[in-house]
Amino acid sequence: MKIVISPAKSLDFKSKLPTSRGTQPQFLETAIKINRKMERQSKAKLQHLMDISSNLANLNFERYKTFEEEHTKENSRPAIYAFNGDVYIGLDAYTIPIKKLESLQDSLRILSGMYGILKPLDLIQPYRLEMGTSIGIDRKVDLYGVWQKKITNSLNEELQKDELFINLASKEYFKAIDKKRLKVPVFTPVFKDLKNGKLKIISFFAKKARGEMVRYIIDKNIDSIEGLKGFDYDGYRYSENDSTKENELVFIR
Repeated sequence: MKIVISPAKSLDFKSKLPTSRGTQPQFLETAIKINRKMERQSKAKLQHLMDISSNLANLNFERYKTFEEEHTKENSRPAIYAFNGDVYIGLDAYTIPIKKLESLQDSLRILSGMYGILKPLDLIQPYRLEMGTSIGIDRKVDLYGVWQKKITNSLNEELQKDELFINLASKEYFKAIDKKRLKVPVFTPVFKDLKNGKLKIISFFAKKARGEMVRYIIDKNIDSIEGLKGFDYDGYRYSENDSTKENELVFIR
């Protein structure tokens, strides 16, 4: 099984790591090229380009300037322990048993505007760069142009015949994959909550549930769609009646 998720804007580079393991990002050379372009931008340009506050522009200006091309355990951190947003709250990577890390490393892929695609233990440095940012390299006009072919080819090289592919990424990030060129069908879990008598996707809860779904897959060694339908973390349950779109699995609570 392969699972894709989005990165997070918030980061944790302080908590004690549960493992000393670390691997190198597949597309580090491209990340270095992107950083070289970003570090040439002024603070004002970064604020406009990334639609962020002046404080965040200052923070990321410094990050780009201090980015080190060689990623080591001293200046970098495994991606799964570095991202700290809603999805990662649901995943709760720090409590994943060490014996499960190999399964996580084999199954989970994190899409990234800076690094393209990451395995959980790939070393990254602090950054903020959303996939939708309109900046490109090598004659590409934006990051989708930079990454889509690379990411799709990388996934296809890994995917085995009939291997399950689970999309738990946001729409913004999943657009970085050329779905039509993937070797296998894509299955997308959707999480809805009952509010005011109607089922709705509530952003925070849906993001957290995506992380919980990854955790469920790893905890239970899930390897089938039927197994996926058994997801019951945090009160969710699979609803066949609401799963009306092809390859979409709707979970409600």
